[in-house]
Amino acid sequence: MHRVANLPGGSTQLFVGLHLIHEVTSPQAFAALKDKGLQVKCPEQTVATVDHIVPTINQKRPFPDPLAEEMISTLEKNCKTYGIKMHGIGSGNQGIVHVIAPELGLTQPGMTVACGDSHTSTHGAFGAIAFGIGTSQVRDVLASQSLAINKLKVRRIWLDGQLNAGVYAKDLILHVIRTLGVKGGVGYAYEFAGPGATSLSMEERMTICNMAIEGGARCGYFNPDEVTFEYLEGRIHSPYGEAWNRAVNWWESLRSDPKAHFDDEVRFDMSKINPTITWGITPGQGISIDEPLPSPSLLQCSDRLIAEEAYLYMGLKPGTKIAGVPIDVCFIGSCTNGRISDLQAAAEIAKNRQVAKGVKAFVVPGSEHVAQAAKDQGLDILFRKAGFEWREPGCSMCLAMNADRLEGDQISASSSNRNFKGRQGSAKGRTLLMSPAMVAAAAVTGKVTDVRTLLKTNS
Repeated sequence: MHRVANLPGGSTQLFVGLHLIHEVTSPQAFAALKDKGLQVKCPEQTVATVDHIVPTINQKRPFPDPLAEEMISTLEKNCKTYGIKMHGIGSGNQGIVHVIAPELGLTQPGMTVACGDSHTSTHGAFGAIAFGIGTSQVRDVLASQSLAINKLKVRRIWLDGQLNAGVYAKDLILHVIRTLGVKGGVGYAYEFAGPGATSLSMEERMTICNMAIEGGARCGYFNPDEVTFEYLEGRIHSPYGEAWNRAVNWWESLRSDPKAHFDDEVRFDMSKINPTITWGITPGQGISIDEPLPSPSLLQCSDRLIAEEAYLYMGLKPGTKIAGVPIDVCFIGSCTNGRISDLQAAAEIAKNRQVAKGVKAFVVPGSEHVAQAAKDQGLDILFRKAGFEWREPGCSMCLAMNADRLEGDQISASSSNRNFKGRQGSAKGRTLLMSPAMVAAAAVTGKVTDVRTLLKTNS
């Protein structure tokens, strides 16, 4: 239903139902439109926000960083020129693009969603086909509301069991990527299914689809179900009245047929997964909290060199435990884990505890909606009382495009999605990816800690 045309060479021209833009990947695309004398084809199906480069300590305009101010001013001008809706700072709807689109009801089942950001795969949690695109493709979508793409193979990731206490969606997806590898999904879309998948909340599903791209998959996907519909009902851009009933009937028809063919299938028992942390320089270099770090000699040949490089960079040793590694900075936020349930899980650990001496810990809500919900629940006060900094919405320390950066060889416990060299702003900075609750546990103990031990003391 989204196919516009079959193109020479075997690719397909797809209609894009929702195009999301932000301040970083759109300026050059708009400049290209102007150079070619083109207009935006469907401005009503493009939505803008600011997130990557915005400061999180003080968002008063103009920003201290002249480049940040210029980029956001440029987006504002382009949106005004072409009639595109923009959710700017103070609008009540601003935030990380992959947080605000779902919470506003913009993302819906059956859509084709595109954005100039690799973690657009997040939106597949709603039964949408969603993928990140480059700046030249942002230009193409603006000009034609369509995109050329090659057909993907589909791998079904069947989930059985339930997540145990202290184990979260972040642990699940890190375990999947560790098992299948960072290149295991190349050429595939990942469809998450099974009784374990249907037991997950929408925010958990978003975390999983968000990081499907880190496993090499172009898309992550969950079939729409009652959990999906309950989340969407009443959202600003969701259908209502009789239109809602018609939409749900259609959405229900989108589920994969029981006899559907898949190119591959992999099964996981969620009940056997433990808190998982990355130890290296790719999201695939993950380890359970109670396992020793792997010896490169025991890894596949293709993984040995990157493992040796990771050990040299991270300053860790094979055979030792990740538990107990000292932490300098703790970051809770990002498009992976900056939603209200993420903050609630971290708050459960931070409550009645204090950030360890010498540790910098801060919380960055994923959107203005999330920030307000957290304040309504008193979470901002709880975090501040525990010694965390409470920040304004934005991408923050997920990536080095703003003032939130590691210094020197600091080690970060981060709820974000990438642990590449220099990802968090320092060429020597080291990142350990983990769940928000595990980040909070690291913050109050000053080291990598099994969050389950702290949950036990809370009970």
